[in-house]
Amino acid sequence: MATWKGKSRGTLLGFKIYVQIIKIFGLYAAYFVLLFVALYFIFFSFTSTKSTYFLFRKRLGYSPIRAALNVYRSYFTFGRIQLDRVAITSGLKHKFSFEFDGVEHIEALLAQKKGGILLTAHIGNFNLAKHFFEEKHSEAVVNLVVTDFEHQQIKNYLESVTGTSEVKIIVLQEDLSHIFHMKEALANNELLVFAADRYLEHSKTYEAEFLGEKVKFPQGPFKLAGRNKIPVLFVHLMRESNFHYHFYARPNKPEKCTAQEILKSYLEDLEKMVRKYPHQWYNYYDYWNDFS
Repeated sequence: MATWKGKSRGTLLGFKIYVQIIKIFGLYAAYFVLLFVALYFIFFSFTSTKSTYFLFRKRLGYSPIRAALNVYRSYFTFGRIQLDRVAITSGLKHKFSFEFDGVEHIEALLAQKKGGILLTAHIGNFNLAKHFFEEKHSEAVVNLVVTDFEHQQIKNYLESVTGTSEVKIIVLQEDLSHIFHMKEALANNELLVFAADRYLEHSKTYEAEFLGEKVKFPQGPFKLAGRNKIPVLFVHLMRESNFHYHFYARPNKPEKCTAQEILKSYLEDLEKMVRKYPHQWYNYYDYWNDFS
C-alpha cells in the first residue's frame, strides 16, 4: 500500500461555487454540473483514475470496459455525497431519509460506561454521522480522530454556511499529546472515531490481506482497543438510491480481543461494504501498490 500523503481533494473555490449553485438553482442543478466535473477528473487526475480503475479491474474482477465506466461513476458518486453534505447541513435535511441499522449495538456500548471506539473508513459519507447521533443518541459525545482535517479555509467556509459541527476533533500530533485527549474522552464515556484504512509515513503498521492483496494498516486504533479492552463497533454511513442514507453499526466479535484480531474483523466487515458499495470507496491513490 502506497503511503497516503495526508492531503484531501477539494478547493475553496470549488466549494463556494457548489454552495452558490445549491442556494440559487437547487440540488439537482448541482448534480447536473457534477456530471461534467466528474468527466474532468477522468482525464486530468490520471493517478486517481488509474488507481480507481485497478480497484474495479483487479480487486473486484470487472471487465475492462465495465471497470472504465465505473471509474466515472465513482467520481460522480464521490461528488454527490459532498454535495449532500452541504445540502443536509444547510437546511435541506428534509429531502433525505435515514435508516439506522444496529442502533442496539451503540446503546449497549454506551451502557458499559467505558467509552468506545468506532472504526470506519474512507467509504460512504460518515461526515453526516452527527445527524444520526443528534436524532438517536443526542447524549453521545463523538470525537473524530484525524491525521489531516479539511484544509482550514474550506473548513471555515463550510462552517460559515452550515454551522459548526458538534462532532469534536482530536488531531494526531507529533508530540503525542493526542493520547491524553483520547484517554480523557474514554474516561468520560465518549466515543472515538477512527478511519482506520490509511496510514501516514513513519506510522507503525500491521500488514493484512484486504481484497486479495496484502496492505498495511495503522497500528494505533487497534492497539488502543486491544490493550485497554475498549468496546469496538464498525460503523459506516452509505448513500443509497432516492436520497436515502443507511447507517450501519456492527459489533466487533473476535475470538481474542487482540489488536490483530480486531484488525481482521474490521477488514472482514470493510470488505463486505466495499463489495456492496464499490462506488463509495474513496482512496484515490495507489492503495495496493499496483503501479510498482
